[in-house]
Amino acid sequence: MPFTDLRTAVTGRVLLPGDDGFDQAAKPWNLSVAQPVAAVVEAADAADVAALVRFARDAGLTVAAQPSGHGAPGDTEGVILLRTARLDALEVDPGRCVARVGAGVMWGRVQAEAGAHGLTGLAGSTPAVSVVGYTLGGGLSWFGRRYGWAADSVRAFEAVDADGREVRVTAESDPDLFWALRGGGGDYAVVTTVEIGLYPAPVVYGGRVAWPGDRTREVVEAFRHLTEEAPPELSLWVSRVEAPQAPPMVVINVAYLGEPEEGRALLSRLDKIDGAVADTRGVIAVADLGDIAAEPVDPSPVASRVELLTGLDDATLDTLLDGPIDPLISVQLRHLGGALAEPGTGAADPVAEPYLLNLFGLGIPPLAPAVAARQAELVAALGGAVSGRKPYTFLAAGESAAQAFAPGTLARLREVKQARDPRTVLRANFPVRP
Repeated sequence: MPFTDLRTAVTGRVLLPGDDGFDQAAKPWNLSVAQPVAAVVEAADAADVAALVRFARDAGLTVAAQPSGHGAPGDTEGVILLRTARLDALEVDPGRCVARVGAGVMWGRVQAEAGAHGLTGLAGSTPAVSVVGYTLGGGLSWFGRRYGWAADSVRAFEAVDADGREVRVTAESDPDLFWALRGGGGDYAVVTTVEIGLYPAPVVYGGRVAWPGDRTREVVEAFRHLTEEAPPELSLWVSRVEAPQAPPMVVINVAYLGEPEEGRALLSRLDKIDGAVADTRGVIAVADLGDIAAEPVDPSPVASRVELLTGLDDATLDTLLDGPIDPLISVQLRHLGGALAEPGTGAADPVAEPYLLNLFGLGIPPLAPAVAARQAELVAALGGAVSGRKPYTFLAAGESAAQAFAPGTLARLREVKQARDPRTVLRANFPVRP
């Protein structure tokens, strides 16, 4: 069945190689990843998604959904890429503390609506990632230490199964599929809408503090001390930053789900470090959580490698702090723990490791090989401090789902995949089957 038949199978826009706009529509968020696909379909609605899946099933083809293009792996030759921007319905029910979110909705919209009612979703650091994609991958939130993975807050999914049927998936209606979709990726069904729990957030205190690079060790030592005692409502990141044509900096990002007086008291150790050149800490609106880290929201060529660390002993700090980080732009540590270390009810495994390390550089061709080499060098030097596991939501091109899940979890996910989609009509960014 030729790809040109797609135009009659669905009502949304179909783009094939050579069409105006095809190259742009096929690009992932990370512009350093080449994403060869056979076609791009911009679905009009959930019924359109179902029609596309039936077409692919009958034609022996595979559909990969990428709501916002994040997490693209690049190995998509021959795949039909599904875009869901037009599935943009959003309903917030403050009485039930629930949001019903279409697959095309970004976190910024949800937070703006929820925040107006003194509520928050378990959003991450950027407003420009899709709620559905983020949640299918587990979803690491500023408030994850308090409430766990975002995936565990899902109440229901509306989805299209591998036979092209629209289904509602809950713990009662389909416990196996409900479990798998909560943190196991999108390998089992195409989610068109998700219902997520919201949480009280009458006040959020947060922001970032920056110092010149010569304060790095002092600031990171303070970070280590603070994270040893932090309550679950407090999340901290620390970053060495060496941006091109800019002096080295060290930055702490903070989000505290509580009153500002409490937040300031918890962070008083930072006030004893002289020389801060910027301090944006204060009461922030839930809708402005993205301002804390101020990450880029537009597509960019990036090269990020994430590892989980078993601790921050002196040898680990020496490896991360001694010498320049060039050609990397940042070396970042995020504090985990709290509810993230506790067993959840979905496929997102608990994280025993207390810290996440993100080694970040530019993925542009002249720099990419050197960036990858420096990342590998640092990871090797860290030795046993690196656990070897990676959160599914942070997997990058060339990595696999087997690195993200405990063996028992991976085996169960593969059983769900085999039972629900034996012909691989659907494909997550990182499939659970080899």
